[in-house]
Amino acid sequence: MQINHLARTCRYDGIDLPIPPHLANDAQGLRAYHATLYPAILNAELVDAGVTGGVHVTEYRRAVGTKG
Repeated sequence: MQINHLARTCRYDGIDLPIPPHLANDAQGLRAYHATLYPAILNAELVDAGVTGGVHVTEYRRAVGTKG
């Protein structure tokens, strides 16, 4: 049996966002941190995009639709 350690990354609009070590295990804190860079992340859906090239990717996908 072999154990592989995966790196994590969060992606928004095709951009890999930094994950500070102190927020790595706090999903809500990480969302708030990323929202300071891109405010639309507050309303985005968090989607597990799977493993790509040894990296576990989580994507913020913007809500698309009409207002109101």
